[in-house]
Amino acid sequence: MTSCQERKFQLCPRFEKTFAILGKKWNGLIIDVLLEEGPQRFVELASKVPDVSDRVLVERLKELEDKGILLRQVFEEENNRIEYRLTDKGQDLKSVMQEIQTWGERWVN
Repeated sequence: MTSCQERKFQLCPRFEKTFAILGKKWNGLIIDVLLEEGPQRFVELASKVPDVSDRVLVERLKELEDKGILLRQVFEEENNRIEYRLTDKGQDLKSVMQEIQTWGERWVN
């Protein structure tokens, strides 16, 4: 039997990266809104994600876009209207987000 100091626990790098994305403040809420409400404009997202500043929301949207989780779509024919929507990769988080919701309803006061 090894002691705690001798044992080297190592997280799976993909698991660690996943939590770095989902665990970052606001990311889960942004993803949840897009899963539940579908494509959203910036103003719509800002109104549905409470207490996030515009600056931070812009940062998080760019990060999620860089990770391939959401897509920023510009509609030039509609006065350059911009919409954010989940990619297939982002949509694939639906069951994960549902499980987190179920856990939260059971265990978080």
